[in-house]
Amino acid sequence: MLKKFFDKTFWKFILVGVANTLFGTAIMFVFYNLLHLNYWISSASNYVFGSILSYVLNKHFTFQEKGRTGQTLPRFVLSITLCYLLAYGVAKPLAKLVLRGFGQSIQENAAMLVGMGLFVLLNYCGQRFFVFRKKQTK
Repeated sequence: MLKKFFDKTFWKFILVGVANTLFGTAIMFVFYNLLHLNYWISSASNYVFGSILSYVLNKHFTFQEKGRTGQTLPRFVLSITLCYLLAYGVAKPLAKLVLRGFGQSIQENAAMLVGMGLFVLLNYCGQRFFVFRKKQTK
């Protein structure tokens, strides 16, 4: 089971994820710290812009999916949305609890970092086993 999970597809996903993470993280922290947009707008902007890049790179490079955009795109949007809401919905109260003696800015910056980590794990599973799942051959 672990061998199937950590195959070459996983490593391609990680490579795409590194590029996508650098891109999205820059957007998120610029929006929050320089433009002073709130936590939800800043973190969501990361995933709106980053998801466009992610879908294209993962569809063509990681999972080498030909066609089926009508099937994969709606599943991708659903998966990204659920992963985002779950990851960041858990990260914010967790950071607030753990860092309760610190200011809101530190708590929310930490929550965004934790949310990113949770999102990566959930997103890989969502894309691998739901969005771009390979059809079983009999």
